[in-house]
Amino acid sequence: MNNSQLQVNQIEVGYAQHTIISELSFSLTQGDIACLLGPSGCGKSTLLRAIAGFEPVRNGEIVLHGRQVSSSKTTVQPEKRKVGMVFQDFALFPHLTVARNVTFGLRGFSVAEQQQRVDHLLELVGLADFKHAYPHQLSGGQQQRVALIRAIAPRPELLLLDEPFSSMDIELREQLAFEVRALLKQDGITAIMVTHDQMEAFAFADWVGVMQQGQLLQWGSAYELYHQPVNHFVAEFIGQGVLLAGKVQDSHQIMTDLGMLKNGKLPSHITIGDDIHVLLRPDDVIYDGNSPVKGKIIEKRFRGAEYLYTLQLQNGSEVFCLVPSHHHNHALHEEIGVQLDIEHLVVLSMEK
Repeated sequence: MNNSQLQVNQIEVGYAQHTIISELSFSLTQGDIACLLGPSGCGKSTLLRAIAGFEPVRNGEIVLHGRQVSSSKTTVQPEKRKVGMVFQDFALFPHLTVARNVTFGLRGFSVAEQQQRVDHLLELVGLADFKHAYPHQLSGGQQQRVALIRAIAPRPELLLLDEPFSSMDIELREQLAFEVRALLKQDGITAIMVTHDQMEAFAFADWVGVMQQGQLLQWGSAYELYHQPVNHFVAEFIGQGVLLAGKVQDSHQIMTDLGMLKNGKLPSHITIGDDIHVLLRPDDVIYDGNSPVKGKIIEKRFRGAEYLYTLQLQNGSEVFCLVPSHHHNHALHEEIGVQLDIEHLVVLSMEK
C-alpha cells in the first residue's frame, strides 16, 4: 500500500525455546490509530517493543514507512525508525521544566515554532499553568500528560503508547483518550496503544486487536469485536456478557434455557442439531413481569439510570439483565420474569 505506515508480517518474537509472539500480522495506513488489548502476559507490550526496535524478531518482518526495519537478519536501531514512544514510567527529565521537557524533541523547529507548539499542547492537556514547574512538582497523572505531549510534539510518523493513561482515574482516562485522539488525527500521526482498559481503547482507536498467548485473535473495529467476535475468548473478553448453551432446531431457530430464539440467520458452519453457545449481553435480556421464564437475582449493581442484575436460571445458568432504575428496584433473591430481545445474534460452536 502506497500510504502504509506500518506492516507487521508473520513475525515471531521469543527467547531460546520460549516463543512470546507467533505468526502475527497486521498493517496500518497513515493516520490510523490502533489499540492492542489482551490479558497480562499475552505479548502486547513485547509487540510494541519489537515495532520500536527494542526487541529482535526471529521470523517475519516489520516494515516502517516502506522500509524493512526488522527481520531475522536485520534490526534498524530504535533512534533511526522515526518512531515516538510513551513508556509507563514516563521517563521525564527531572532537571528540566515541563516546557523544556516538551521542547526536547523539537530539534529543527525555530524558537518561535517551539514556543507555539509547546503552548498549544500544554493548553490542550490542561497544564498551561505548569510550564515552569519541574516533574517532581506534578502529580502522576500530570507527569503522564507531559510524557504524552512530549512524544507527540515532534509529530512522529508512528507513535507507540504503552498504557499511557494508567496513572489517571477512569473519567480522566476516557476524556484524555478522546483529546489525544483528536490531536493525533489533526496531525495525521499513526499510533498504536497498548492497554487493558476496553473503554479507553474504544474511545481512542480506529482498529482494535485482541491478543492471547502471543497470537492476534481478531483485528477490527470496536463495533465488530463487540458484535461479531470470532471465538469464545474474544466474546467473553470484549464487553460484558455470558455464553448461554443452546441447540439448533433449524436454520433460524435455537432452543435455550431462556426460550426459543427465532431471529437471525445462523452462520454457515452451524448445522441443525448442533450444540452451540449464544452470546448474551446485558441489554439482550429484558425484564418482563408476564414472562414464564424466571431468574433469581443473585447480584445487583446500581448504575444510575439502570440496575445490572445477575440472574440465576432454573438450571443454574447465569445471565446479566439491565433494567431501568426509575421503575424497578428488585431485591436480592427475588425472582423476576425475563425475555430475550437480541439485535445481534452471535452463535459460536461449542469448544471441545
